[in-house]
Amino acid sequence: MSPSSAFQPASRQGEEALERDLRPAGFEDFLGQEALLDPLELMIQAATERGETLEHLLFSGLPGLGKTSLALALANELQAPLKVTTGPAMERAKDLVGILSSLEPGSILFIDEIHRLPKVVEEYLYGAMERFCVEFTLDQGVHARLLKLDIQPFTLVGATTREALLSAPFRSRFGQVFRFEPYSPEALELILARSAGILGLDSAPSALSLLATHSRGTPRVANRLLRRARDVAQIEGNGKLDEKAVRRSFELMGIDSFGLERTDRRILEALALNEGRPLGLKNLAVAVDEGEDTLETVHEPWLVREGYIARSPQGRILLEAGWSALGKTSSSQPSLELE
Repeated sequence: MSPSSAFQPASRQGEEALERDLRPAGFEDFLGQEALLDPLELMIQAATERGETLEHLLFSGLPGLGKTSLALALANELQAPLKVTTGPAMERAKDLVGILSSLEPGSILFIDEIHRLPKVVEEYLYGAMERFCVEFTLDQGVHARLLKLDIQPFTLVGATTREALLSAPFRSRFGQVFRFEPYSPEALELILARSAGILGLDSAPSALSLLATHSRGTPRVANRLLRRARDVAQIEGNGKLDEKAVRRSFELMGIDSFGLERTDRRILEALALNEGRPLGLKNLAVAVDEGEDTLETVHEPWLVREGYIARSPQGRILLEAGWSALGKTSSSQPSLELE
């Protein structure tokens, strides 16, 4: 078999189609988050036995940890109609009313980036979540009329990377908050093995282990690295994913032996240039030419978790591991209270 022939089933698909194919279809495929699945399955069983609609759920965690995937798997498990939208897509109350009025009984309404819902839309959701109705006012002044629109019982599943931005009244209306944690390398190896099987890719366990250790505890990153290593195996190798293909893909993507990507190194270098003094988020974002939100939610969590940098009220500082990764000697660092 030629190297390219092993990839023909996926060759007609784009990256987005591949991403959808790699998502878990049900709970049995949702690996590495048993701490979330156990209470969720109990809630489903209890609600089903009582003949009730599942309570509203909030999924909170860093990007790429599987919040959307679990919502889709939940709908499949319940065999419930699924409606997917995002917080920014619902600019006005009528956008929400249009969606709610179209829901079937027992539907799952999944709102990604729910923390970005406009305040007025969020307030309309309160009645929908508690009483399955929406009240809105027509006209103004003496001609004002209060109308009540009944909607079918549904389960709202919200996903957020910034739980703190949700108001307390809004958070309190969710029956359970599920907080996603980074995956262990062992769990990521299982996910990568499943993904490799879906892609029809012959892969060495050592290659999957190497990918898992560079995936930052995130399935989305793991699957992205797998697809790039697959490209290398197809074009420069014999079609089999081995350690050589993985290391070559890391080289092409600018990932070093520490697992640092180009933007990560720019962050560390910017902090090093500040000679151990704390650097504020705004100044750091300018120095590395990245958005503040991207730095705070995408790059910093892993760098902090791995001990390369630390956050303090005065700003970001470079730690010993960060200096070592740059091959530089640590500057004397001031005594700071870390966040």
